[in-house]
Amino acid sequence: MQKELLKDLRDYPSLSPETQRSITRKYQQLHQTAKDGGFYDCPYIEYGKEIARYSTLFAVFIVALRAEWYVTSAVFLGLFWHQIMFTAHDAGHMAITHNFVTDSLIGMFIADFCCGLSIGWWKSSHNVHHLVTNHPEHDPDIQNVPLFATCPAYFKSISSSYYDGFTFAWDSAADFAVRYQQYTYYPVMGLARFNLYVLSWGHLLSRRSVNLGAASWTRPTEIAFMACYWFLFGYLLLWRSIPTWSLRVAFVLVSHVITAPLHVQITLSHWATSTADLGDAESFPQRQLRTTMDVACPRWLDFIHGGLQFQAVHHLFPRVPRHNLRRLQPLVRAFCKDVGIEYKILGFVDGNKEVLGRLGEVAGQVEMLIKCQKFMAQTGESGLH
Repeated sequence: MQKELLKDLRDYPSLSPETQRSITRKYQQLHQTAKDGGFYDCPYIEYGKEIARYSTLFAVFIVALRAEWYVTSAVFLGLFWHQIMFTAHDAGHMAITHNFVTDSLIGMFIADFCCGLSIGWWKSSHNVHHLVTNHPEHDPDIQNVPLFATCPAYFKSISSSYYDGFTFAWDSAADFAVRYQQYTYYPVMGLARFNLYVLSWGHLLSRRSVNLGAASWTRPTEIAFMACYWFLFGYLLLWRSIPTWSLRVAFVLVSHVITAPLHVQITLSHWATSTADLGDAESFPQRQLRTTMDVACPRWLDFIHGGLQFQAVHHLFPRVPRHNLRRLQPLVRAFCKDVGIEYKILGFVDGNKEVLGRLGEVAGQVEMLIKCQKFMAQTGESGLH
C-alpha cells in the first residue's frame, strides 16, 4: 500500500491547494462545456435501437423455448439480461429522462421485473462507489473478501463503512481463496449473478431500503416487481415450461453464466487501478481519473460494452447518457492533458491482463505472508535480521 501511495504521489499532480483548486476549476469549465454542448441531452433514437435489439433477443428466447430448444433458449435469455441491464444502469443514474420518478420506474421495470435485481440496492451501492472509488474501507464494489482482494489493505481485516461497520475478516478462508484468485476470477464472474439476487433481497428487506417522503413508494414497488420476476422465472418458466430437473439446472446455469461478460466489464475498469487514499486534499476529478480506466473498442462494438468502456468519462459525468460518452471522450482526454493527469485506456484483452496481473500480485503477497507465518510458528523467529 505504501508503495502504491508513493507512486501516486509521484505520478499525479501535487496535492497543494492551489494545484487541486486549479484542477477543480478546469473540471467545472469542462462540465459547463458538456452542458452547453448538449451532452446531457438524451438521444432517444438510440433507445429505439436498443429496444429493437432487446425485443429480438427476447423473441428468440421465446421461440426457442416453445420449440423445446432449452439450452438455446437459455443463451438468448442470458443475452437479453446482459444487454437490457445497460439501460437499467442509465436509469439508475437518471441519465435517460433526468426525472426521478420516470427513470426510477424504468430502472425498476428492467432490473427488478425483467432481471430480478433490485435497482434500489444497485443505486445505494453504486452511488457510494462513485463518491469514494476504490477506497478499501468505503467502496462496496471492491469489498469481496474472502473470494478476492485487490490490495494488501484487506490483510488486516477491514470494517466497511457501507455495510454499517461489518468487518471483512481476513481468515483461513481468505488465505486459501485469495491465493488462487487469478484462476477463480472468471468462474466466479460466471456465477456472480446469484450473489446479486442475495444482495438485492438483503437490501430490500433491510432498513437501508426504507425511503421517506416522495420516494416512499419505491420499496413496495420493487418488492412487487421482484415477486413478479420470481413468479414468471421460477414458476412459469422453470417449473411449468421445462420438463426435467436436469434441464432446469442446465437452463439456470447457462442463462446466468452467459451474463459473465457484464460482471467482467464492471470490474475491468477499477480492479487494476490504484486503491491508495490521498486524503481530502485530492480533488474529485483527480481521484476519479486515478482510480478508473477506460477500455478501447471500435464504435461498432459499443453495444457489447454498453457504455461501460467509458468508465473514466462516466465517472466524471455520471448523468451524461451513455450514447454521448464517445463524443465526450476527446474533451476528457484534452482535460487530462491540460491538468497533467494520466488518462488510462487499454484494449479489452490488455485490460483483462492488467486485472489478472493485479490479482496475481496480491495472491503472491498472501503466499509470502503465509510462508512467513509458518516459519515463525516453526522456529519462533521472525526471520528479520
